[in-house]
Order: sequence, then structure tokens, then C-alpha cells
Amino acid sequence: MSALFAWPDGVLDRRRVTRCALARICGACEQPLGRPIVFLGTSREQHRNEFHSPPLHERCAGPVRELLGGDCVEVRTAGFEYVRPGREDADPLPRFVPNSVLA
Repeated sequence: MSALFAWPDGVLDRRRVTRCALARICGACEQPLGRPIVFLGTSREQHRNEFHSPPLHERCAGPVRELLGGDCVEVRTAGFEYVRPGREDADPLPRFVPNSVLA
């Protein structure tokens, strides 16, 4: 996999993140998602159960993990909600909230 869809220049692209959410496509390969869905992020994102990076196929998580750095956590889920920030929201970035975390 040479280019990661949601990270076209190695930096997360907010418009592409939104496309991943609305079209239910993988943030790495741009193909439709199945189950399980994987989210990668920081331990803080895991604790909040809100991730900034878009959903991924399990097979696509490796290249994204390399981009994000080795100490990112992985959460597997069967579904998610997409949360757009409001004016009063302390976090100005859109977030993905896994709703059926898998073991």
C-alpha cells in the first residue's frame, strides 16, 4: 500500500476523514468497510472512547500504525458513530466513537 487515503501527505486530511465516516470506507485503502473495524489512536483516545483517525480494515492497520508511531493502541469494533464538533466543544476535531467494542 503506497499511499494512505486519509493521510495523503502523511498528515490526516479532515475532508477525507469525513468522507471515510459518511461513506463507511477505510481510511487507508478507501474500500468499503466490513467487520471488524479497527481504530488506532493514543491511550487517551482509547480511555475517552473517541478516536480522531478514521476507521480501518484489520489488514490496513499495520501501515497506519507505522505512520502514527509504535505506541498507538488498537480498538476493534463492530460499529461506530461519527461526531462532528459543536461550537462549545472543547475538542475541535471530528471524532469516531466505537459503539460495539470487540475483545
